[in-house]
Amino acid sequence: MASLDGKVALITGAASGIGKAIAELYAKNGAAVAIADINQQAADAAAAEIKAAGGKAIGIEMDVTSEEAVNAGTDKAVAAFGSLDILISNAGVQIINPIDQFAYADWKKMLAIHLDGGFLTTKAALKHMYKDNRGGTVIYMGSVHSHEASKLKSAYVTAKHGLLGLARTLAKEGAAHNVRSHVICPGFVRTPLVEKQIPEQAKELGISEADVIKNVMLKDTVDGVFTTVEDIAETALYLAAFPSAALTGQSFVVSHGWYMQ
Repeated sequence: MASLDGKVALITGAASGIGKAIAELYAKNGAAVAIADINQQAADAAAAEIKAAGGKAIGIEMDVTSEEAVNAGTDKAVAAFGSLDILISNAGVQIINPIDQFAYADWKKMLAIHLDGGFLTTKAALKHMYKDNRGGTVIYMGSVHSHEASKLKSAYVTAKHGLLGLARTLAKEGAAHNVRSHVICPGFVRTPLVEKQIPEQAKELGISEADVIKNVMLKDTVDGVFTTVEDIAETALYLAAFPSAALTGQSFVVSHGWYMQ
């Protein structure tokens, strides 16, 4: 059984969806978790649920596009729990449009949250992980779109591809300090973010919502099944608990066979 006893994890975008599932599973396996989210009230509520179940958690308000907010939130997590061993860079949003109609402001917003957020949270975490070569694990939430492209998602695909480069660079730089990094690349997970895309894509592509699910989202899976938040959380647990740098700088696709490396 994987164990994170005594470990401290900071998880962004953790008040709901994939981030929340990871936080809950980490807490069940012994980790103290800092639930970072742009919504303080939601972060506090998610932390309260974990504490009610016997785990250790705090809620932290964090805008991952703000260096000041990221640094302050990371320091708050360390002050509360004494250290930082695991960073899950998970915060994300989705905006879809064809390239010729994609607003530059939306492009910048997408890259700021996914890529700038990944960089800023990593830099803040490394201050603690590099100290005395303590080490740690940084996991970025990529996507099958870290490897594949889809129509209407130019900014998202670009950002998720970029996380591969960041993770691989960190794997090389961080090795001397016992820091490992990975990218988890989910297929479509039926979170509120994906639910929102179904009618949007139906409108843009001129097809029914059922056809979006069957012929766009799940078309290339082997079984026509959505990936679950539990699937991703279990993968994140395995990677955080893995005992050595035999696994570092890797991309793990969790997609029901949609993309096979």
